[in-house]
Amino acid sequence: MQGILYEEPSFLQFLFVTVIMGGWTAWRTGKSVAENWHNYRTLVLYVLLLGVAIRFIHHALFNGSMLTLQYYFVDTVVLLLFATAGYRFYRTRQMTNIYYWLYEKASPFSWKAK
Repeated sequence: MQGILYEEPSFLQFLFVTVIMGGWTAWRTGKSVAENWHNYRTLVLYVLLLGVAIRFIHHALFNGSMLTLQYYFVDTVVLLLFATAGYRFYRTRQMTNIYYWLYEKASPFSWKAK
């Protein structure tokens, strides 16, 4: 997988920067977008910018390549998964708390009509 999904010599570097640091930041980005009632397109735009920031961290800390489309795409997809989960989690919480007479939780990431 090394060389295909990540360029670092150790999977732990990818795990730390992209999954842990980037994933937490993406989750909080999804939370922020949901709490401010923005749409999903806004979230995707923010995640694209966050992908550039994560590539910069790889470049600055571990001497990775900054402008490689393949690794930017992998990082951004991972970030988008975390951001979407955060967005859906907090949007579900909003819909079921604010409109409690209309909706109930179907799962942590979705709601249904009562």
